[in-house]
Amino acid sequence: MKASYLTQEGIRAFIRQALQEDVADGDHSSLASIPESAQNQAKLLVKDRGVLAGVELAWKIFHEVDPTLRLEVFLQDGAQINHGDIAFTVHGKAQSILTAERLVLNCMQRMSGIATYTQSLMKLIEGTGAKLLDTRKTTPNFRMMEKWAVLIGGGTNHRFGLYDMIMLKDNHVDYAGGIRQAIEATHRYLEKLGKPLKIEVETRNLDEVRQALETGGIDRIMLDNFAVPLLREAVELIGGRFETEASGGITEETIRAVAETGVNYISVGALTHSNRSLDLSLKAFK
Repeated sequence: MKASYLTQEGIRAFIRQALQEDVADGDHSSLASIPESAQNQAKLLVKDRGVLAGVELAWKIFHEVDPTLRLEVFLQDGAQINHGDIAFTVHGKAQSILTAERLVLNCMQRMSGIATYTQSLMKLIEGTGAKLLDTRKTTPNFRMMEKWAVLIGGGTNHRFGLYDMIMLKDNHVDYAGGIRQAIEATHRYLEKLGKPLKIEVETRNLDEVRQALETGGIDRIMLDNFAVPLLREAVELIGGRFETEASGGITEETIRAVAETGVNYISVGALTHSNRSLDLSLKAFK
């Protein structure tokens, strides 16, 4: 496991919920057509190019469905894959293989797509020192796997949820009455609860950057939708006193220029909310 949210309990709870959604009181297609005693095998066939992700999860899904299923793994998470590659084979009870098939593929195709896009953006900012972050723009109940895929692709996870970091975004600032008010209220809240959470504040212009600097008591300043020249000016103004994060509207065409401004982090919601899944297939073989 590479992150605190990747617990055995959490992964197993996800698998059980997903199987309940798909299988409920039984995989009646397999139960009806395949003898209970039938033993077979299948291969995970790659029909695309990219980065493989979800192999470890697939093993856990197969094992949850039927602990007697056996996997022979040829390609691990993070491997570069091409059309025609075989990632693994699974052997055992035919009914069990078929019951697990769709959940395995749904997870692996989605995760592999995310890992592939993450790696492609990482290559674009290589050598700049900037780290690529994901966001909370994830699929409900699938965030754990999507953020796991970002890690496999070489990216860095931002906060997992609302509970593990303070992020004072534009609406928080506006509702609180300003940046200073939002930060000071946050400190009172954290002191009352005794929670040592890190604080990030979003800024929309250089004036708000100055307000954040004057107020202090934060860990990171987000520079949201700053044009590259303004972003460079903001980074120079902050001068290393706090971590910096660029966010908003960052594309493949602009990410290198953003990274070269000297920001510490670049957050890209598209890592998890709008990329293409990879084409994978589970095929029976003799």
